[in-house]
Amino acid sequence: MIKKRLLFSFSSLIVWILPILFLIGWQLIGRADTLPTPLQVLEGAKRLYLDGTLLDAIWISTKRAFVGFFIGGSIGFLLGLLNGLSPLSSRLLDTSIQMIRTIPHLALIPLVILWFGVEESGKLFLVALGVAFPIYLNTYHGIRNVDRGLMEMGKVYGLKGISLFRQIILPGALPSILVGIRYALGIMWMSLIVAETIASDSGIGYMATSAREFMQMDIVLLTIILYAFLGKFSDFVATVLERKLLGWHPSFSKLEDS
Repeated sequence: MIKKRLLFSFSSLIVWILPILFLIGWQLIGRADTLPTPLQVLEGAKRLYLDGTLLDAIWISTKRAFVGFFIGGSIGFLLGLLNGLSPLSSRLLDTSIQMIRTIPHLALIPLVILWFGVEESGKLFLVALGVAFPIYLNTYHGIRNVDRGLMEMGKVYGLKGISLFRQIILPGALPSILVGIRYALGIMWMSLIVAETIASDSGIGYMATSAREFMQMDIVLLTIILYAFLGKFSDFVATVLERKLLGWHPSFSKLEDS
C-alpha cells in the first residue's frame, strides 16, 4: 500500500517537471520587451484581477465555450445516435453531413460576421459547429462498432428497444463517444479563440486584441496562458468522465492499474 502511494505521488509530480523547467527557462531568457518574464505576466494578471477585468473575461469566455459545446455536442450526439441506429437515416443524412464536415468551420468567419455581427450568437455558432462533427463521428462509429454478438445475446435474454440500447448499445459505444468529447473540447477552445479575436467586444480574445493594439505583451501572453489552463481544465473534466463512466471497461481498468 505504501509503495503504491509513493508511486502515485511520484507519477503525480512527474507531470509538472517539464512545465517547471519551461517556466525557469522562460524566466531566464525573457529579458526583451517582446518576451515578458513569467513574473511580469503575473504582475499583469494581478493588475487585471484587481480592476475586475480578468475574472469578467474568464467568465464570459468559459460561458461561451460551454454553451456552444452543449448546443453543438447535443446536435452531434443526436445525429450520431439517429444515423447509428437507423440504416435508412444514415443513407439519407450521413453523406450530406460528411460534405458539410469537410468545410473548415473557421473559413465561415466572414459570413458569420455578416450574419451575426459581433453578437453572442455568432461565437456560439462557430463553437457549436466546430464541436458537433467530432462528437457526431465518434457517436456514429461507436454505435456501428458495437459487438453484434452482444446485441444478439441481449435479444436472447429478452432485451429490446430502450432496454437493449441502455444496457448493450450505449455502454459499447461509450468509449468512442468519450473520445469524441475529449477531441471536441480542444476544438471548442480553438474555435472560441479565433471567434473572440476577430469578432468580439468582450472575453479573453478581446482582451488579447486590445493588449496587442497597445503593445502590452504581458497581457497577450497572459491570454495565451489562460486559454492553455482552460483547455487543461476541460481535458481534466473529460478524464473524470472517463473514470466515472468507464470504470467497468476491461481496457480502461488495465490502463488505470498500470
